[in-house]
Amino acid sequence: MTVPVFHNFSSAPTHVAPFSHAVECDGWVQLTGQMPTDPVDDTKPLPDDIQAQTRRVMENLIIILNEMQLGLENVLSTRVFLTNFKRDYEPMNNVYKSYFPQDRLPARTCVGVTDLALGALVEIDMVAKRFEGLTHA
Repeated sequence: MTVPVFHNFSSAPTHVAPFSHAVECDGWVQLTGQMPTDPVDDTKPLPDDIQAQTRRVMENLIIILNEMQLGLENVLSTRVFLTNFKRDYEPMNNVYKSYFPQDRLPARTCVGVTDLALGALVEIDMVAKRFEGLTHA
């Protein structure tokens, strides 16, 4: 087993707590849950609705994947956290599924929570894997 590598990237959103953007070990990559914060200006208000917040979260995760020369095709599982599950589950799903081919959806857990950092409506984390012969452009 190799030693874990702790990754942080200046292009990714500013940390909202003490964590690394991603930790990698033996080709496995755990991406920390991302908030819908603007990666360029974290003082901007969060988007108002679940669709815009979900898009921002997914784009923030893609920034981290790309920094690691990975893409969504490397993602094996995700966890989604929603503060208003009943209201936001369907519209979040509509945005979320647009990021993946229909026949390559990652395994996923989605749970309702009482609150998230910064008052966000959604947070998503990911587990990705480096594969032989699969490289991200």
